[in-house]
Amino acid sequence: MKPDRLLEELAKRLDRPITDGTRFLAQRMSRRGWLARFGTLLVGMGALPLLPMARQVHATGIPEMGDPQSCDYWRYCAFGGYLCSCCGGTHTQCPPGAEPSPVAWVGTCVNAADGKHYLISYNDCCGKSLCGRCGCHRTEGDKPIYFPAKSNNILWCFGTQSHAYTCTVALVLAEAETG
Repeated sequence: MKPDRLLEELAKRLDRPITDGTRFLAQRMSRRGWLARFGTLLVGMGALPLLPMARQVHATGIPEMGDPQSCDYWRYCAFGGYLCSCCGGTHTQCPPGAEPSPVAWVGTCVNAADGKHYLISYNDCCGKSLCGRCGCHRTEGDKPIYFPAKSNNILWCFGTQSHAYTCTVALVLAEAETG
């Protein structure tokens, strides 16, 4: 089939549904109403990255140094809570029976093994009883409470089946850009 003929065939297949859809919308919504809704959608999409969401991107190839069961471990620079690595989980996984909260607070920590800064997501694990072992409270770079997305003093068990706090994991999101 020639390219011109192919384009004609594609135009025929798309023309009818697009025309019908446009007429359907035109009968039910004014131009100003459509523009207002479209503008709201664009503004909402622009604000989406500001919401606290689960951003569990597992960074690979990062040299690890230190003991994940110690408060001095490099990932715990803005940590507040109990280490999941002491509670049946690991520094990146909740213990069995607990689920990670989809919201988190973040910190930027320096990995002594390579000297680079990394963005760390601290996710509370929820659903089991309080672990109570290996409690840590490090506040390097912690902001006052009016910056809730950077505070480790808030219970972050939102969006989970249970609001019972168990422990906290530290996930590397990405290498931080330093200016």
